[in-house]
Amino acid sequence: MPVLAVFLGLAGGAIVIVISNAASGRGFDLLLPLRAYASMLTGAVTGVDELVRTMSEATPLILAGLSVAVGFKAGLFNIGANGQFLMGALGAGAVGAAVAGWTPWLAIPIALAGGMFFGALYGFIPGALKAWTGAHEVVTTIMLNFIAAALVAFLVTGPLLAPGFSFARTGDVGNAAFPAIGNVAASGHIGILVAFAAVPIIYWLLNRSVLGFEIRMVGANPSAARYAGINPGRLVILTMSLAGMLAGMAGAGQVLGITHFVSASFSTAAGFDAITIALLGRVHPVGVLFAALLFGVMRAGSALMQIQVRVPVEIIDVIQAVILLFLTAEILVRWIFRVRVERAGLEELKTITKTYGQATR
Repeated sequence: MPVLAVFLGLAGGAIVIVISNAASGRGFDLLLPLRAYASMLTGAVTGVDELVRTMSEATPLILAGLSVAVGFKAGLFNIGANGQFLMGALGAGAVGAAVAGWTPWLAIPIALAGGMFFGALYGFIPGALKAWTGAHEVVTTIMLNFIAAALVAFLVTGPLLAPGFSFARTGDVGNAAFPAIGNVAASGHIGILVAFAAVPIIYWLLNRSVLGFEIRMVGANPSAARYAGINPGRLVILTMSLAGMLAGMAGAGQVLGITHFVSASFSTAAGFDAITIALLGRVHPVGVLFAALLFGVMRAGSALMQIQVRVPVEIIDVIQAVILLFLTAEILVRWIFRVRVERAGLEELKTITKTYGQATR
């Protein structure tokens, strides 16, 4: 299903490219999508710098995708990865600026830990509300996304404002910045290694540890988990905190590795893209890795595609949206390709609607 959804996404993007090209007066060119996709691949995978840029683009998507996937495993729909990303970025920016003059051996892990802590704290809130009051995480995390953006703007223009700049921002993280990998223009940094290392760790946690078994059991059937002696409320809080920590790590990596400061208008779409990535990867850590790399290829190669064949980079958003459409309309994909399967959809998603409005203590 993921492969077919990607194929349909590329086909949908090709149709939009052809139609928009004709509407702009440049003619009806059926081969334009092929040239556009070829340019995209050229700009993403044909050299060392291109590969580093692709992995750099994929890094926050890997961590944010793992955040959403971990939530799915517990039957939780973490739409709040965007807010957790912002809080992680804010935490890393604030702590990084405070320890900017320290030795990198201390400044980097402390700043990264600051981002992870604030992300985990922001994941704890909807988890606690879900466990103690039954407030559905979809509703609370959506609201918390807006609150996070407002908090960033307020704190950066207030207590965290660094003087001497022409716009509102935090101070430079200095020695807390991630060391660069490869050409500076490729935006590579050691945060790439952190993201790739997180994949086997989360895989082990979910599939080889007692905690992972409990998370998956709560996701499959909270009532059966409670009967077996597991506290679903505790697991919900712990899982959402873990999801927030991963999204916060993604935000911290963006600040420590790319921007080196947080502006008042700091924003991202990584948390929303992470939902598509988690579904495309079938909520499996390795699947999330490959899905994030696919999106990284699209993003890293889009600039060259626009330069060479004059296809706007916004077509990438169209392709990703069509992929998400077909991922959520799996029955339509199976009908188009005449695919017969005994089970449709992800088993972990069944708990999400069942537990609406229920406290899990």
